Amino acid sequence: MTDGFDCYVGAVSAVLTVSRPGVVDVNGLRALRRARDRIDRDYAEQLDIAALAADAGYSLGQFIRAFDAAYGETPGRYRTRRRVERACELLRSVNLTVTEICMLVGFSSLGSFSRRFADIVGRSPSEYRREAARVGGPAPIPGCFALMWRTGLPAPDAAAPDAAAPDAVEPAGSR
Repeated sequence: MTDGFDCYVGAVSAVLTVSRPGVVDVNGLRALRRARDRIDRDYAEQLDIAALAADAGYSLGQFIRAFDAAYGETPGRYRTRRRVERACELLRSVNLTVTEICMLVGFSSLGSFSRRFADIVGRSPSEYRREAARVGGPAPIPGCFALMWRTGLPAPDAAAPDAAAPDAVEPAGSR
């Protein structure tokens, strides 16, 4: 009986061999993992696959073939799947519109988002949200909090007194 790891190593070694058969190029695997990690981290950004390939030390065609052999899908499909996974999470947990979620996860068109979402999930984003609400789960997070989390909080004003300073809080009944 073989596990998934054996299949994974076999697929990777088929593409990432050095001059000796059966020897896996560990540096190539590291470069692919760094590229995948960058896609995971910056999924909502417009990543240039050719730039990822160059950073990994591959030509575009070699990079796509090596990524596909290592992870079972091309870098573009992987990025799209990660975007849809994130959209599923947002559709279940925040009260933003489908269009707002589409833009937050990196799609530039609602039509292409809906089509890709339906291809991967098997239903439209609106149907997915209705089903998630019917099944139940945690209450949706207000959209303003979700957007604030994405953009971050404003930097504290340097001129404002620090409310957390010990001398800023007076004990009750001290006046």
